[in-house]
Amino acid sequence: MSNLTEKISNTANSTIGGAKQTIGNAIGNPDLAANGASQKAQADAAQRAADAKTHAEGLGHKAEGQVQQTVGQVTGNTTMEARGHANEARGELERNV
Repeated sequence: MSNLTEKISNTANSTIGGAKQTIGNAIGNPDLAANGASQKAQADAAQRAADAKTHAEGLGHKAEGQVQQTVGQVTGNTTMEARGHANEARGELERNV
């Protein structure tokens, strides 16, 4: 599953779970409330894990980009240096989304 698909799925499940919890509490149905709370908690935990994974991937791309830039500069390989700039930017974007 892509990061965007995971984010959409986790957000939907969190919202649905929260709604179930609220409705269950409002109508006096503790089973529905508990089921909703559980669904929301699982979705929120899954989203935190997905965010951590994306952040780690971003750190990796940033480091890779910095190495490529350095090697490109030292060797005079402008293509590698440009690729390094792109990877570093990709890493920053992944870390901040």
